[in-house]
Amino acid sequence: MAKAASGNKARRAIPPAAKTKRAKAPTTAKRSAKAAAGFDIEAKELSKAIAEAAFRSGDYPYDKRMKRKHYERELEPLQIELLKLLSWAREHGERIVLVFEGRDGAGKGGTIARFTQHLNPRQARVVALSKPSDTEKGQWYFQRYAAQMPTAGEIVFFDRSWYNRAGVERAMEFCSVEETDAFLREAPAFEGMLVRDGVRLIKLFLTIGREMQMSRLHARWHDPLKRWKLSPIDFEAIPRFDAYSRAFEQMLARSSTEWAPWTVIRANDKFRARLNTIRHVLHAVPYKDKDEKAIGLTDTGIVLAAADYLNDGGES
Repeated sequence: MAKAASGNKARRAIPPAAKTKRAKAPTTAKRSAKAAAGFDIEAKELSKAIAEAAFRSGDYPYDKRMKRKHYERELEPLQIELLKLLSWAREHGERIVLVFEGRDGAGKGGTIARFTQHLNPRQARVVALSKPSDTEKGQWYFQRYAAQMPTAGEIVFFDRSWYNRAGVERAMEFCSVEETDAFLREAPAFEGMLVRDGVRLIKLFLTIGREMQMSRLHARWHDPLKRWKLSPIDFEAIPRFDAYSRAFEQMLARSSTEWAPWTVIRANDKFRARLNTIRHVLHAVPYKDKDEKAIGLTDTGIVLAAADYLNDGGES
């Protein structure tokens, strides 16, 4: 029976050995990043104009960040509710899939980490697949993702997913327009099969403004503990920002369906994004002994249905 989800520095010296292991941006990619809107990822300081515009970029609805003390106070009861949800899923043999997509630096990994922080990893599994092998390239496109679907009593978090074909691959021109078009016709059918088989599928798209993306990528480059997160593709995120916008808007418009809708999360403020993403998921799943007061209301300025987001200007 179908179960569609409801609702839409301190700086320290780095030893020479450590320096040799740190990621290096390809020369051409670094030049592209420098040329994009005056952004230089290697500059010691982010330009004043970019830093001042970052938080409100992408028409973000708040002027100030949520305070950490406030965030931590709201996070704990939500994580307790997540434990209830997982217990219910295990007891009733539920299969839940959470798909996280979005721009580089939007906070997908950090948000997933707050979901799974206190969950039993035997029942809550994160899937972040690397690029396909030669064998996988010769398979049905969805095959390696289908192999990662949850068993009874399990939640699977996809940190990027089959939507690579409509996002990263399209913006980076790793696939043709025809391949993307075919994918966008087939993805709703693939997801329909999952939902009709009883999988609860929730798709989440995290978005940030152009200057916020610059700020976060710049911070990663200058933090030796986070530089590993940067790949050659990340260095193309800024010069190809508009290409990503077009790809994501097409993806949201064509693959948000009644049985598997997209929900957009405005993520310029990581704290608000994490709290409201968890709230949205808790509201969407009918688990036992749900405490609506502890969950609280979802912020409609942060969490939007795909259609409402696109009608409000989308990624443009």
